[in-house]
Amino acid sequence: MAFEPIYIIDGARTPFLKARNTPGPFSAADLAVQAGRELLLRQPFAPDALDEVIFGCAAPAPDETNIGRVIALRLGCGPRVPGWTVMRNCASGMQALDSALLTMQSGRADLILAGGVDALSRAPVLLSNEMVRWLGGWNSSKSLAARLSHLRRLRIKHFAPVIGLLKGLTDPVAGLSMGQTAEELAHKFGITRQQMDEYSARSHARALRARQDGSLEEVIPLVGPDAALYPHDDGIRPDSTPEKLSALKPVFDRPWGNITAGNSSQVTDGAAMLLLATEQAVQRWGLRPLGRILDVQWAALDPAVMGLGPVYAATPILQRHGMTLNTPDLWEINEAFAAQVLACLAAWEDDAWSREHLGIPALGSMDQERLNVDGGAIALGHPVGASGARIVLHLVNALRKRGLRRGMAAICIGGGQGGAMLVETADNDSPSTVAPPQVDDSSLPGQQMGGDDV
Repeated sequence: MAFEPIYIIDGARTPFLKARNTPGPFSAADLAVQAGRELLLRQPFAPDALDEVIFGCAAPAPDETNIGRVIALRLGCGPRVPGWTVMRNCASGMQALDSALLTMQSGRADLILAGGVDALSRAPVLLSNEMVRWLGGWNSSKSLAARLSHLRRLRIKHFAPVIGLLKGLTDPVAGLSMGQTAEELAHKFGITRQQMDEYSARSHARALRARQDGSLEEVIPLVGPDAALYPHDDGIRPDSTPEKLSALKPVFDRPWGNITAGNSSQVTDGAAMLLLATEQAVQRWGLRPLGRILDVQWAALDPAVMGLGPVYAATPILQRHGMTLNTPDLWEINEAFAAQVLACLAAWEDDAWSREHLGIPALGSMDQERLNVDGGAIALGHPVGASGARIVLHLVNALRKRGLRRGMAAICIGGGQGGAMLVETADNDSPSTVAPPQVDDSSLPGQQMGGDDV
């Protein structure tokens, strides 16, 4: 089955700003608008030439519920450009790209701005159910005597806050926090604390090197409401070493666990977006594509081991295209936790696990020099709605910087899902140089894994 190629024209992201126990300087829409303005100013068309704006967001503020529409209007797209919001937890940004791709391939659009955003530092602090019930009774009390009587029912415990972010990061079916699912994987595959800390230190080192040599070129500096400049990701730590990380205490399974704040992704604010176009839009505006999306896969698995989502989602794409683990020149696997990424690598190597869960022999070992070459979410941060778009955007840029061709971006998803996207760079000597793939859909392995195929 042939499908129309969808091109990646350009992209941008904000610096990822680490949450520090207080609301950050930017709302989610502020983040997306500042990066989006810079991105659109680089284009040969006005913002109202866009057909749609699609954004993923896992935790929109009450006044930004349909944040995609808010962003579209604030970017100057005008009242006639639709804007909408998608939510697939950690893969919301990747879902926005896939939604744009499907819309364009259906012939309903030619030019879409798609991406993801979250300002997790502004996640709400909630009232307890007991306090809500008490307030309901207070509002129902009509007389002074009734209110005085009701006031005597108020207890100090009613004022205990409920941290919205913690509730959001706990699976309601498995009853486990995301960190506890990582502990499950570490136990299952025998991943040691030392391995996690060594991986995390490498993430920081690679991210620091990438920032210093200009490899994070997609980052657009932010200017705060107080005119303060935020030029780069502020969670990268030059002093992150395995020795220092080993001193941190476990967070999710005290005192015996191995998952710490140091080998987990950071709670972060940030936005990432890509400009996607059809062949018609490329020709109309004389655009120079960076690359294009070759294939997409979604898959589902047990929520208790949600971190293996990249394995379930990327494997069918590899099979469809006759690829091995080391055929893609580069990989981006979102670093929710060091244990989670290492578990994915271990699963691909485990023949018994692969036969039981994927129905195929083990794919073998991935060359880790291809994996997250410029660091990942452990160093950069994980604004849940944005990460799926960030890894795709950076993958394309990293491939082009190195003169490479194909890459795979994959992400685990809270709730027990996985997403993967195969991309290819384009030759910028002409507006359109990459032929669409021919996919034989007579025996798609993704159908056996509960995924949706493009």
